[in-house]
Amino acid sequence: MLPMVNPIKLKRKLVFFAIKRLFDIVASLCGMIILSPLLLIIAICIKVNDPQGGVIYSQVRLGKNKKKFRMYKFRSMYIDADERLKDLLKYNEVDGAMFKIKDDPRVTSVGRVIRKYSIDELPQLWNVFKGDMSLVGPRPPLEREVEQYSDYDLQRLLVKPGCTGLWQVGDRNAVGFDDMVQLDIKYIRHISVLQDLSIMVRTVYIMIVPNTAS
Repeated sequence: MLPMVNPIKLKRKLVFFAIKRLFDIVASLCGMIILSPLLLIIAICIKVNDPQGGVIYSQVRLGKNKKKFRMYKFRSMYIDADERLKDLLKYNEVDGAMFKIKDDPRVTSVGRVIRKYSIDELPQLWNVFKGDMSLVGPRPPLEREVEQYSDYDLQRLLVKPGCTGLWQVGDRNAVGFDDMVQLDIKYIRHISVLQDLSIMVRTVYIMIVPNTAS
């Protein structure tokens, strides 16, 4: 287990966080403009595959210092996915305050493709532009997950959540909750511009050559 993060030292990194925020604004805006044709195609595919539901799925998550915000994704599941979750919790393959199962029956056929290449996350560029999230950081948890957090786990919420991070660029299905927390704390303890750039480059590679995400 890594030592606890010093919040005071983290707050002193004013220049880094200013650069990070500026980069997030520019990169997310450029990303939304450049990728707009792809976003439109994905939206059409989702609607054709399952006409009953909407194209975008939103969910309340907790960000830095437990601040609530609505996170956006392309809908990859059937419209009754949240209702069916309670029946699937017993099949959870990840220990701790996180839910994940392989071949989730709630995922649509188009959803499996966009999840494999992590493009279901692209609408989060809007969250980044708004300032709810950063391009790089810990994944934003659900409120019910945070209720199970220990003081050590709560360190994940010392910085803004991100679209990608050390967990996402690894073999995420093979990593349990405790390992994910360790990776997030490692990221926060060594937070830097170079680390963010490295994670973003690895993320692009994984989108082209997917890992075991599903």
